[in-house]
Amino acid sequence: MKKSLLLLVFSILFLGTSYAQDQYIFPFGSGPNKLFINEIIKLTGKEKPKICFLPTASGDSERNIIRWYELVHDLSVEPSVQRVWISSYNQKQTFEEVLLNVDAIVVGGGNTLNMMAIWKAQGIDVVLKKALEKGIVLAGGSAGSLCWFENGTTDSRPIELSVVEGLGFLPYSHSPHYDAEEYRRPLYEKNIANGIFKAGYAMDNNAGIIFKNGKPFKVVSIDEKHNSYFVSIKNGKW
Repeated sequence: MKKSLLLLVFSILFLGTSYAQDQYIFPFGSGPNKLFINEIIKLTGKEKPKICFLPTASGDSERNIIRWYELVHDLSVEPSVQRVWISSYNQKQTFEEVLLNVDAIVVGGGNTLNMMAIWKAQGIDVVLKKALEKGIVLAGGSAGSLCWFENGTTDSRPIELSVVEGLGFLPYSHSPHYDAEEYRRPLYEKNIANGIFKAGYAMDNNAGIIFKNGKPFKVVSIDEKHNSYFVSIKNGKW
């Protein structure tokens, strides 16, 4: 009897893990390009996936929204945009209804601190967690990459870079734009050295990493000059 019960429990656990959805997050150092979008298409496993652009960090910038549609107009996708500056008069679906019925979500760049505050106020942070668990691909550059990690540095406040807390879907720290702004690299390394950040991942513009189930799966870059990095200290050395 005990043996049969153990076999039953093992079978349930095995089946549960077998049918679990793989979870993909694809952060990149700067805004999306066709190479990155094509990688997202592959991750969805769909011939023509529904991909939603979330431009919260830029205040739903019309310019960024136009750029999004221009970027994907000749790709095999069904593009859409979910604004947060909306009212019940012009949107009759909840954020959850919209965001859980696409195959991928791409988050744009801008002010990370403002974006995180708005997401929490609107409950979008909770919806994005559900999206990840459902197997919807999550991606984005700049603010749209930083948001998936535990924390990092942002230029969202005046004068100097400051620490921002992300959603923590990826259990590391993060720095985007690693090659574009010379002050980002030393500050990020200093925060790791001082224990403010865990070891984490930094990405040059036009480079990124696909994470599968929370672990690095594939490095993507437009060329050999743009790279991604794991930044840590071991035995007092980088």
